[in-house]
Amino acid sequence: MGLTLCCLLKDAGPKKHYKSQSAFGPFSVAPPIRLAVLLDTPPVAPGNPRSQWSHTYLSPNLKVCPSGGRVSRARVEQSSDAVRGAVGTATGLHIWEVMWEEQQRGSHAVLGVSTHKCTLQSSGYTVLIGGDSGSWGWELSTNQLWHDGRAGRRYPGGGARVLSVPDRVLLVVDADAGTLGYVVDDCYLGVAFQDLPKGAELFPAVSCVWGGAQICIRYLCGMTRDAPALEALSRLCVRGVLGGAGPRGLMLSVPSALQRLLLDAH
Repeated sequence: MGLTLCCLLKDAGPKKHYKSQSAFGPFSVAPPIRLAVLLDTPPVAPGNPRSQWSHTYLSPNLKVCPSGGRVSRARVEQSSDAVRGAVGTATGLHIWEVMWEEQQRGSHAVLGVSTHKCTLQSSGYTVLIGGDSGSWGWELSTNQLWHDGRAGRRYPGGGARVLSVPDRVLLVVDADAGTLGYVVDDCYLGVAFQDLPKGAELFPAVSCVWGGAQICIRYLCGMTRDAPALEALSRLCVRGVLGGAGPRGLMLSVPSALQRLLLDAH
């Protein structure tokens, strides 16, 4: 199989990589190898406990659906409301998908992580996730990063331009390195926060003020701090050279074992 892989790479040749047409494309950075492997890994099966909002740790103005995958905000005024995930992590690299329609955000729509100490409800309209020392958040309407009650730089890039964040955002938590980043339109935007408390359990979290907002969460995948498996690295390398098409897309005749390596996970 090793010889077949070499021939496949040689015959396919390097593929030209085009920047994403998304406004976030110019801010995309190459993900670390462990994250690159995870982004090329199929999602875990539905029903994972990490794919749920907490039924306990949330504002009284929020309600979690029976399956736990969606939280809804009541149509109340002059209140800021937050919820965290049902299951957090203190180790490893993890990716969550959050679906939150742009039309259901308004101001103070924040996506990030929190510890057990995060504030979950406050009067008036304010940032909760990132509003205290136990949480870190990205305010989607202004692109500003928030922690300890202070607004930081705009993310990504740090410039004055505000980008419209689409409905789907991936939350990348590296508990071992103590970092938090985001993926938008398949663009990894780099580290937003570093120096998160190592060893502390970190939970995906959101805060909002929009009446009737519905926010869905899904855990995609994760890995330990160990080096990725050689099989995963090989698949990532070959798929990168083939532009993600795999042997089926290129009409290549390759052994079935190699086809499984490249295609079965997708």
